[in-house]
Amino acid sequence: MSFADEAQSDVPLLSEKHSGIPEFLLEKARAAKSKVFETRTKPKATRNRLPTLPHGIEEQVFVDALSELGKHLGVDNVERNDKPLRDGWYMEHPNTHDLMAVVDEEEFVPSAMVYPGSTEEVQQIVLWANKYQIPISPISMGRNLGYGGAAPRVRGSVLIDLGKRMNKILDISPEDYTCLLEPGVSFFALYEAVKAKGYDHLWVDVPDVGGGSVIGNTVDRGVGYTPYGDHWACHAGLEVVLPTGEVIRTGMGALPGNNTWQTFPYGFGPYSDGIFSQSNFGIVTKMGMTLMPNPGGYESFMYTFQKEEDLDQLIEIIRPLRIGNILENVAQLRHVKQTIAANGNPRTDFYKGDGIIPDDVVHKVAATLPTGDHTWAYYGMSYGPPHIRQYKLDIIDTEFKKVPGARRIDPSTLPPDEYFWARDRIAAGIPDIHELRWVNWMPNGAHIAFSPVSPIRGADAKKLYELAKRRHDEFGIDLFPAFCVGLREMHLIVELVYDRANPKQRKDVLECLRHLVDDAAACGYGEYRTHLVLMDQVAGTYNWNDGALMKFHETLKDALDPNGIMAPGRCGIWPKKYRNRGWEITKESGEKTQGNGVAQ
Repeated sequence: MSFADEAQSDVPLLSEKHSGIPEFLLEKARAAKSKVFETRTKPKATRNRLPTLPHGIEEQVFVDALSELGKHLGVDNVERNDKPLRDGWYMEHPNTHDLMAVVDEEEFVPSAMVYPGSTEEVQQIVLWANKYQIPISPISMGRNLGYGGAAPRVRGSVLIDLGKRMNKILDISPEDYTCLLEPGVSFFALYEAVKAKGYDHLWVDVPDVGGGSVIGNTVDRGVGYTPYGDHWACHAGLEVVLPTGEVIRTGMGALPGNNTWQTFPYGFGPYSDGIFSQSNFGIVTKMGMTLMPNPGGYESFMYTFQKEEDLDQLIEIIRPLRIGNILENVAQLRHVKQTIAANGNPRTDFYKGDGIIPDDVVHKVAATLPTGDHTWAYYGMSYGPPHIRQYKLDIIDTEFKKVPGARRIDPSTLPPDEYFWARDRIAAGIPDIHELRWVNWMPNGAHIAFSPVSPIRGADAKKLYELAKRRHDEFGIDLFPAFCVGLREMHLIVELVYDRANPKQRKDVLECLRHLVDDAAACGYGEYRTHLVLMDQVAGTYNWNDGALMKFHETLKDALDPNGIMAPGRCGIWPKKYRNRGWEITKESGEKTQGNGVAQ
């Protein structure tokens, strides 16, 4: 498909494709796609490093092995990755590489993509991989953009795309408020299915953009924005194919004939679910989730605060309100630059100079927005019947108004496409795609995140903000910080937006991130999630007691995956045959992400 054809092709609907868009979001998706291609200058990649092969496997051996696998899965479900890399965009994303590459895009590429249709076929793939000693890299749908997307950590791995054929909603229980899903079920699909069944008493918690896999987001410990926003805490029961091909069910699922797999997550004995989260210990083929009851009403609210130095006081106000559940959903405190970028216009509309966009320009632009000039914006939601909501909203208003210059925004003054309304929908469990817009800040827009965890304390927020600001100033990168406050912890999510076709910007962003990770760790702050290229570094910061935790992970890896075939290197966990062979990516690695072969 040519660039022009790609830009003009329509967005696939959910009714046509498991990864498609719901009808009610189609026009919004079309507009988002148009914006993406307006600023795209990156040419279609030519393949300079073909053939891509698994390490230590000769071409003919690999061809014969794929042919054998095709007999089990069907030849149409085994595909060689030997064509030009087409980036697409969020709703038409590739499974051939990382759409938002921060290193050379041919570093993290699979040798082939395979498409199982059942747990049994996943087992066959795993046994095949063990037979030929071929690394495999499973994805649910591959929309983990900003963290590596569909790409494998080890170049030449065979990518298992679970979502294409395993995308059934196996059960929705209106009595228990639970569901059972396969990996290819998106938040869009689950929401639409709940609505189609007329289950108005059930809500689905959704992340910022709803096209990702529910299972993929959950096992990577992603979040949403209702009171059920901690997705991993809301899962109940897994079916997992282990690296040696056995299948297990966790929790009550291990009891034949049970009727509580999705209602009681623990079962009997050690709670094993955790080892399949952010790991490479197995492939999740089914997962249960709890659904939120309709709270009987909701009301979004937004406050703006004028000064950068208000941050300390704001976090101190937010902490007791959040712990006391007066602030009921994940508290979001965002910087005004994100308010501006969320409109989807490129930075050059406001500033054509080099380096960081000046503060006076930012505030001049902010003054023209419906929400007015400010530095920080708080987005929240109150749930329940009107009298319950009003009781909580009055408390919130009293506390926030203690900050000089605080202003509550009147939603009736905001146009329908204002970012506030996207936050309103998401906090009400209605999926959206508005969040994609800020990536258009740069041509060929891509993003990668710095996401340290801290206590909910003003001093910690101030320290992390100043740390991030200092490094962004050093590398000339616009700072987009958002403080997301859970019940007793706080994530600073900093999205670094860059032109992925610009080698200097990619290099600066990666170098900035590497410094940020080390700077934060030196202050006692650790990342909760990261991109493929940073996994070794982040894992290395969790090094208490001479790296005891990683040694434990390696012990588990060697026991569960003796041939080292399952997603080697994911989250910094390397099988024995890869260790001490240069696979770990460090500050000194540059764009080199691959090691010196594997032990035989």
